[in-house]
Amino acid sequence: MIYITGDCHRDFQRFNTRSFPQQKEMTKVDYVIICGDFGGVWDAGMESAEEKYLLDWLENKNYTTLFVDGNHDNFDRLYSYPVEKWHGGKVHLIRPSVLHLMRGQVFVIDGRRFFTFGGAECHDIKDGILEPDDPNLKRKIKWMRLMGKYFRVNHISWWERELPTEEEMEEGRRNLAEAGNKVDYIVTHCCSSSTQKALVGNSDVYKDNCLTRYLEEIKQNTEYKKWFFGHYHMNLAVGSKEQLLYKQIQPIVF
Repeated sequence: MIYITGDCHRDFQRFNTRSFPQQKEMTKVDYVIICGDFGGVWDAGMESAEEKYLLDWLENKNYTTLFVDGNHDNFDRLYSYPVEKWHGGKVHLIRPSVLHLMRGQVFVIDGRRFFTFGGAECHDIKDGILEPDDPNLKRKIKWMRLMGKYFRVNHISWWERELPTEEEMEEGRRNLAEAGNKVDYIVTHCCSSSTQKALVGNSDVYKDNCLTRYLEEIKQNTEYKKWFFGHYHMNLAVGSKEQLLYKQIQPIVF
């Protein structure tokens, strides 16, 4: 049994038993997949008390939690977790049953192939990225907030690794080629350039970038049954093969 949902941003209320009663019948060999912006690994430094509580809470669920990264995850921390091989692909082991599905991987879960590729470009940084060692940081933050500016702080609330490296994209190409460029499901955080344009038109907020163009390449060259993604904070079917998810939890029907 596999369920899938969109961005959480550390708000895991949708996973309580009242909102998600189906979990009562699930076990650790059943899965809930989050399409990025997990939020469970976010704080700077070491794992905070809040993070520990939330991650332990998820660990104690009947099922296994899987997630791709988004653009609001702490990549310094996320990529410090041990890498393990799981169901044919690479994961970061956050907890024994809370796993980060790494970029460009093909997993075989319940006999179905899943291609995963996290990441997205922040759209709330148009007024700049501040450096944490700037001696005037606090004053600049105060002023920018007062002026309603859109900014983030490097390695505190923004990470360059929100967008993929060439190595990650090439690994995805290789793994798909080994699978004959055919999978059952694709799980990402953002979407391809053409899908994004269908969603938001020629937006000044959501723009083409190296990742949307890469996902367009994947879209054009890969056979798949369904593509699930988050990032845009809506629940919406995009044609017959793509599903944008936010707070909705839906089963993946085989």
